[in-house]
Amino acid sequence: MAELPLVFPLTERDRLEPHLPPVSADTRDDGEETSKRPFVTLTFATSLDSALSLGPGIRTALSGPQSKAMTHYLRSRHDAICVGVGTAIADDPGLNCRLAAEYPDLETSPNASTAGVGALLGLASLPTSKSTNKETLHLYTKHQPRPIVIDPNLRWNFTSESKVMKLAQAGRGLAPYIITSVQHPPKEQEKLLEELGGKFISIGEAGPSESKRFNWSAILAIIQSQGLQSVMIEGGGEVINSLLSQDNAALIDSVIVTVAPTWLGQGSVFVAPPRKTDPDGKPKAVARLSNTTWIPFGEDVVLCGKIAPQG
Repeated sequence: MAELPLVFPLTERDRLEPHLPPVSADTRDDGEETSKRPFVTLTFATSLDSALSLGPGIRTALSGPQSKAMTHYLRSRHDAICVGVGTAIADDPGLNCRLAAEYPDLETSPNASTAGVGALLGLASLPTSKSTNKETLHLYTKHQPRPIVIDPNLRWNFTSESKVMKLAQAGRGLAPYIITSVQHPPKEQEKLLEELGGKFISIGEAGPSESKRFNWSAILAIIQSQGLQSVMIEGGGEVINSLLSQDNAALIDSVIVTVAPTWLGQGSVFVAPPRKTDPDGKPKAVARLSNTTWIPFGEDVVLCGKIAPQG
């Protein structure tokens, strides 16, 4: 069954606007020139016990339909979506935007049934069985963010059957840019990427062997060099915790977190960035949000804010 286009009401979009990248501007609120790095939004869904999934490699649905539609609206407002290799392997994500092209048109579309109900749920209605993929493609927003996959050692063994590749082939998404430290990627995969408009980007060696991480400043500089002025970083756990660390948190322009009304329990993958100690050796909080806004979406609640300056 074809996936449904998602509807996100205009009234809800206005509430998110202060936390999104400027539509057209040369500087951000902090005055930093956009040429130095893209606007960075960190966003993810978590449980009440700050868990992202039931365990490593276990795909866990947390967002309800309304907050899921919100996520796709966020994708429509960013030039790129960034995930780590663990997410690419575990979830086989599409990394595209399924936001409906025109909200009013979908409600009155002659090719849709129960569109009003779908709009209330954050979903557009499924076209009738007579519709074809070609005929319904116009239902989706034309803007598609560029997927970015951070894969230092090329662990992701993608093929033409991977979801993100199939969506790119169908014109429903873009092929990914894969950031890696491997200087000579496999030729077959390189050819597949290039045929669909994607590519490998080698940026030298990864960070210390124990962290297996690139320097975030280097990653963001590479993303910006590709003409991408905003990036939505979605996960997984290692990527989120690395970016939220005290060394990197200042690189984040906006944080948007969906909190689902559930506890996942012990053994889950948690949002728990590494912390440091103060000069007296006492542990201190990693980061805190300021300028916060809480927005309910169905049974979920979304927290928006900015990383507060370190004291």
